[in-house]
Amino acid sequence: MKTVNSISGGKTSAYIAANYPADYNVFSLVRTDDKSCIYPDAKVRQIVSDKIGKEFIGTLEDDIIIETILNLEQFIGSKIDWVSGNSFDKVIQRGKRKNGDTAIYLPNPTMRFCTTEMKLKPIFNWWQKTINEPVEMRIGFRANEMRRAKTMNDKINANGLLEYKAIVGKTKNGNRNKWSNIEWQKPIFPLITDAIFKDNVINYWKNKPVKFAVHNNCIGCFHREIHMLKHMSEKHTNKFDWFVKQEEKSRKTYNDRSWNLKMDYSKIKKWNRQGEIFTDEDFNECDSGYCGL
Repeated sequence: MKTVNSISGGKTSAYIAANYPADYNVFSLVRTDDKSCIYPDAKVRQIVSDKIGKEFIGTLEDDIIIETILNLEQFIGSKIDWVSGNSFDKVIQRGKRKNGDTAIYLPNPTMRFCTTEMKLKPIFNWWQKTINEPVEMRIGFRANEMRRAKTMNDKINANGLLEYKAIVGKTKNGNRNKWSNIEWQKPIFPLITDAIFKDNVINYWKNKPVKFAVHNNCIGCFHREIHMLKHMSEKHTNKFDWFVKQEEKSRKTYNDRSWNLKMDYSKIKKWNRQGEIFTDEDFNECDSGYCGL
C-alpha cells in the first residue's frame, strides 16, 4: 500500500513530512478570488498558480503558509503536490435568490463544509487522478490527541478503510448523478505510535530553515474563540474584512442568522478589548482552529 503525508502547513504535519518519508506528500491550498487579499509577491503568485494549475490570487490563511510549503519542499528534498479546489468565494455560493443576487452561506458549527470542500475534496480528487487505490494516509495527530484519532478510526469500514462519497457516473436516464462510497485511505497516526508530543515538534523545528505562521487555518475560522478572532481582525485586516463582507451578503439570504451562534464578524471587528493587548504567545493550539494538523 502506497503512503501519503497530508500536509496542512503547521509544524506537526511538517514534522511528519520531515521524519516519515512517504511515496507522496500533498498540500491543499485555500484560495480567495478577492484581490483585496492578494498575495503581495507576483513572482510567487505565478509559482503557486503553476503548482495548482489555476490562478492564485491570495489565500484566507496567513500568507506565511505559502512560504512554509515552499521551504518545506526544499528542506525534505521531496516533491509536495499542491492541490486546490474551488475558491472560498465560490464554495459559499448557494445558488440564486429570487431577486437574482447570489445566495451566500458561511460555514458554521452545524455546517462545517469548508474543510470538506477546500481540503478533503481536492485531496481526494488528486488521489483518484494520481493513485486511485487505497493508501496509508499519515495524519498529524500528536500523542495526546488519541481522542481525535479514535473519532477518525470510528469511521473506518469493515475493510479497515475510510470511504469518500463521490460521483461515479449518471443514472440510467442521465438526469441525475450516481454516487458511491469509494474506499481510499487507511489513516495512520505515527506521532501517537511513537509518543511524539507538542514539545517534541516545537523543539525539532528550532533553527530549521522552514518558516511557520504562529496560527494556522483561515483567519476567520469559526472554531476560534472571539478574543482570538479580534486578534486576527487587527493582524490580518483585509482578510478578516472578507469574512465581514460575506457575512453581510449572508444576512440578506438567511435573515440575519448569526454565523457562529456567538457574535457576528462585524461586531467582533468593532469589539473593544478588555485588559492588556494579546500577543501571539497568548494563544495555544486550541485557539488556532480545528483543521490545522
